[in-house]
Amino acid sequence: VQLQASGGGLVQAGGSLRLSCAASGRTFSRYALGWFRQAPGKERELVATISRSGGSTFYADSVEGRFTISRDNTKNTVYLQMNSLQPEDTAVYYCAAKGQAISSGIYYGGYEYWGQGTQVTVSS
Repeated sequence: VQLQASGGGLVQAGGSLRLSCAASGRTFSRYALGWFRQAPGKERELVATISRSGGSTFYADSVEGRFTISRDNTKNTVYLQMNSLQPEDTAVYYCAAKGQAISSGIYYGGYEYWGQGTQVTVSS
């Protein structure tokens, strides 16, 4: 599967952005999906994940209550709605897909496919 992330940009603190990640292929619904981010000088970290069915989600503590991950299997797209953005959210955001996933499974690693990343910059 090929992933194409979009929707990043520059926003002031307190603002919102919605990231999208479109996937190629007809088996999108078979993949668990995740959003990761990497800030300059830091390791890549998991932001949020969603199960194949969309019924289960996980959020990092740092974004819980502010970010929402969702997916539309009819459009082969996963989203990350980001509200109340803060300067510490500044990073390159990547979408990722994991195959061989069970329907309700949440996965913190082992993602095989990655998008190219989209830059999110939050100014104070």
